[in-house]
Amino acid sequence: MIYSLAPHISPRPAAARRPRAPDRAWPLAHRPEAAKAARRIAQAVLAQWRVTDETADTVLLTVSELVTNAVEHAEPPLHLRLSRAPDTRRVRIEVSDGGPAATEGDWAAGCTRGEHGRGLRIIDRLTAAHGDRAEPGHAVHWADVAVAA
Repeated sequence: MIYSLAPHISPRPAAARRPRAPDRAWPLAHRPEAAKAARRIAQAVLAQWRVTDETADTVLLTVSELVTNAVEHAEPPLHLRLSRAPDTRRVRIEVSDGGPAATEGDWAAGCTRGEHGRGLRIIDRLTAAHGDRAEPGHAVHWADVAVAA
């Protein structure tokens, strides 16, 4: 079972705390600034979850790469979902978008051929697993980051 928490939820005593179902996604503007907004959301959630700095750094970089790819290569809308599964000790990052764009974004259009694809190589090295899935009307790009002890 996967649980997620919204960053606006204030901490409660442990006895009163209940994990929430993964039904919360944060909408992001389909703009270059979305990566910064997504990192802020992730940072607040990770602080609630009390993950190590090492795990947080990996999650934040992965969030930034996935969101940037969506802004550059996909149509809106754009959403971020964070969840964790205590039994697997992983943080799941999901970025959903409106599917592939007909043309590249302004950043990607100005890049040389050698500058493309680095983000996915970074994600491949940092994460325990990652992939994509198509759903009706949108695509979901996901990555699992192992929680450091």
